[in-house]
Amino acid sequence: MTSLRHNDPGKGSENAYLDAARDCILDLGWRRTTLTEVARRAGVSRMTIYRSWPDMTQLLADLMTREWIGIVAASSTGGDIVERALETARTLRDNELFLRIVELDPDLLLPYLLHRRGRSQDLILAQIEEAVRAGQADGSVRAGNPALIARSLVLAGHGFVLSGHTMIDDEVSEEDLYAEARLLITRALAP
Repeated sequence: MTSLRHNDPGKGSENAYLDAARDCILDLGWRRTTLTEVARRAGVSRMTIYRSWPDMTQLLADLMTREWIGIVAASSTGGDIVERALETARTLRDNELFLRIVELDPDLLLPYLLHRRGRSQDLILAQIEEAVRAGQADGSVRAGNPALIARSLVLAGHGFVLSGHTMIDDEVSEEDLYAEARLLITRALAP
């Protein structure tokens, strides 16, 4: 085995390291992933990884931020605010990293649901707030505090993303839930 100790610390990019971490978490789960394993998969020394992330918690936070913001960015163009919100919820709910975390390590999400907002949530809120302001300016969204409206939409979205699957059975399909979500968001924003 080739030593990674003297690899150039500039080799690869932060995205390559995050890609390696993503692969590890998908394969092993967060609890079994180590910075050493991430470094091995990225083909760099442990110290290269430790220079950017002192621990797995920080690395996971950066990975989740990159992943979730990528989803929001992809859903933030075209369509009205309702369709973009639904597309974001669906895409996040189907994201393999998100599903793996929910499956193996759901407690990793609890701080962001119970104690504080994360960077991803703040960026999502900013985008929704901007869309609400634009809608208010063109008359397609009701008057009101854009920050409050955005936060209410995110709180409602949490339920559909995190718990929607628990409401699906023979009586109610996933499509039924998304149709209801569309109605809820449309009515919440209606002028």
